[in-house]
Amino acid sequence: MTRIKYQEAIGLTPKRGRPPAGPAPSKEDLVRLYVEESRSVRDVAAVLGTKKDAVHRALKKYKIAARSNVSRSKLRTIPLRDLEVAIRDKGIRGTARALGVDRSTLRHHLKVRSGQ
Repeated sequence: MTRIKYQEAIGLTPKRGRPPAGPAPSKEDLVRLYVEESRSVRDVAAVLGTKKDAVHRALKKYKIAARSNVSRSKLRTIPLRDLEVAIRDKGIRGTARALGVDRSTLRHHLKVRSGQ
């Protein structure tokens, strides 16, 4: 014997799939907030009064490339020779502290850039 679901029993068609994640943002809003103002997905969702999932779906729908979470190291902008001079003067710990990075990050950066 098959089981009759409640909605079907009272004559309603049951909804299938995942419930919507809120109103879909327009392309103009996404371009203005996400691309031009460089706001995060969460910020865009908060401003538009929707959920971040709706923003992600709209980005995909409008073929707007999502930014990665990876940020480039600010050490890349400093010439290698300047870093080496600073390390000779202040040491690795003092240079790392002055640049606002961890010692291990600075060591790794030097290792990668020097090719060793």
